[in-house]
Amino acid sequence: MPELPEVEALAVFLRARASGHVIARAEAASFAVLKTFDPPLSALQGLTIAEVGRHGKFLDLSCGDLHLVIHLARAGWLRWRDDLPDKPVRPGKSPLAFRLALDDGSGFDLTEAGTQKRLAVYLVRDPQQVPGIATLGPEPMADSFTVESLAALLKERRMQIKGVLRDQHIIAGIGNAYSDEVLHAAKMSPFKLASSFTPEEVATLHAAIVTTLRDAVERSAGLAAADLKGEKKTGLRVHGKTGQPCTVCGDTIREVSFADSALQYCPTCQTGGKPLADRRLSRLLK
Repeated sequence: MPELPEVEALAVFLRARASGHVIARAEAASFAVLKTFDPPLSALQGLTIAEVGRHGKFLDLSCGDLHLVIHLARAGWLRWRDDLPDKPVRPGKSPLAFRLALDDGSGFDLTEAGTQKRLAVYLVRDPQQVPGIATLGPEPMADSFTVESLAALLKERRMQIKGVLRDQHIIAGIGNAYSDEVLHAAKMSPFKLASSFTPEEVATLHAAIVTTLRDAVERSAGLAAADLKGEKKTGLRVHGKTGQPCTVCGDTIREVSFADSALQYCPTCQTGGKPLADRRLSRLLK
């Protein structure tokens, strides 16, 4: 799933290529992708893309008084093309979900792999009309995201810190991959309760969040959209590295189930050398 660093890089990429261009056409190739109906997609035709921004994991293309908001979800991606086909898109079973064509023939396709179609496109007059944006937590790359503000978010919250970091209502933009990376950098167990953090641990976690995200954004800077996925995989130290040696201590990276997915961690760096119990497996064995 594209997370804050990749979405930020996509915003920079589109800002350089799409800003200032007039929209020739916007087409939905999937009935499920467009989540709004007023205004219609046809209202975008002839408008100029003024700015490309980001809200958490949402892309925001500002076009006059309208905003084209995109959420790539778990399996969606943006594919830039310098020469888009002239033929209208046709709804079907292909990965293509949406197409935006510009006045010079360039533009992008939104594609989504798999059978679970969660990629979402919204055309709104105010980004706050998008439910996912209206309920976002604070932006972790903002100056206002301080140690004190993080402490307030964690206080009396009896949730495992892995779940806190992934919850978009609490902190915007961090998903499954970068929550693993943050906790590895902070040397903390993903199962540690948020309410148990000491002031020193909050400061350590804050530094890990900001540094991990900032480093990932810097690594992605200037890359083409097609190269961002590969860069993310090579830049990760624990997420998706089950069975491989930890780059810090050499211990074997382990995996356990968490919510609707899985997490990866280093026992030596994060849990005092003790492997975490896979609670889903434990329930099955009872």
